[in-house]
Amino acid sequence: MVLQLVFIGTIIQCLMYSSAVLQVFEHAPKSDGSLSFLVLGDWGRRGAYNQSQVAFQMGVIGEQLDIDFVISTGDNFYDNGLTGIDDTSFDYSFTKIYTAPSLQKQWYNVLGNHDYRGDVEAQLSPVLTNLDNRWFCMRSYVVNAEFVEFFFVDTNPFVDSYFTEPGEHVYDWRGIGPRKQYISNLLKDVDLALKESNAKWKIVVGHHPIRSAAHHGDTKELVNQLLPILEANNIDLFINGHDHCLQHISSLKSGIEFMTSGGGSKAWKGDVKWWNPEEMKLYYDGQGFMSLHVIQTQINVAFYDVFGNVLHNWNTSKQLQSTF
Repeated sequence: MVLQLVFIGTIIQCLMYSSAVLQVFEHAPKSDGSLSFLVLGDWGRRGAYNQSQVAFQMGVIGEQLDIDFVISTGDNFYDNGLTGIDDTSFDYSFTKIYTAPSLQKQWYNVLGNHDYRGDVEAQLSPVLTNLDNRWFCMRSYVVNAEFVEFFFVDTNPFVDSYFTEPGEHVYDWRGIGPRKQYISNLLKDVDLALKESNAKWKIVVGHHPIRSAAHHGDTKELVNQLLPILEANNIDLFINGHDHCLQHISSLKSGIEFMTSGGGSKAWKGDVKWWNPEEMKLYYDGQGFMSLHVIQTQINVAFYDVFGNVLHNWNTSKQLQSTF
């Protein structure tokens, strides 16, 4: 029965993607017209490297903000993803770590490069959702929350080195090939979804950074292929993980805010490159996470360290459109 569910789920995902339209899921805002959520990345280490401490503070902040959901920017399970739907890492790195009442909400996940080193189909399987109903993971999809829309993009297939220089790593590319056509279709789908969006705010989420001063730096393939589409469609925020830090880069050229939330467990102390100080609003090389509070006219962002201290606040606003 379990194998049948996995097979059916895989077929459904393939059929949905072949339709060349990103599937849209609805998530209603609160009755007061607001939406609050946390963003976490690069976390799944069975509680190690302060993962449990970050989870505790997420629970505290999540209760204070009465969050609606959590976003994961990928690298959900280290070091090599899940071995299958029965891998105990799902329980010991997710279910038994994020136990606070405030975190018992929907988790919207994307895949990271470490997830692709395991059984990718396991993370995409509805079997995991049956084990923990918070879990939701697809490669690329859209979440519509009325005045704000989230575009989740699987950035892994863009990175050339995973295909040309994998080293000792074995990646699970089932469902990706032929790669060039897959990427071409995905870019068209993202462009179409952004163009058709009527949301006041547009937020794009992926694993790899477009702009980053940390260890991995800019992902040149995304700069060349995805960024022009995001700029043309006037998105507001691009949120990623991959680099194990917290950072906020405010682009002087595009107007896009680039935010990294990759401090869910192991952080990279001191691994930072120079960046234009006019653009670099925050760089923190420790563990932590982000919160966002969104209403029709304003977004408020906060970055927290492992102790729950606020490292950085940022907000932006837009006028309501006139009906006359």
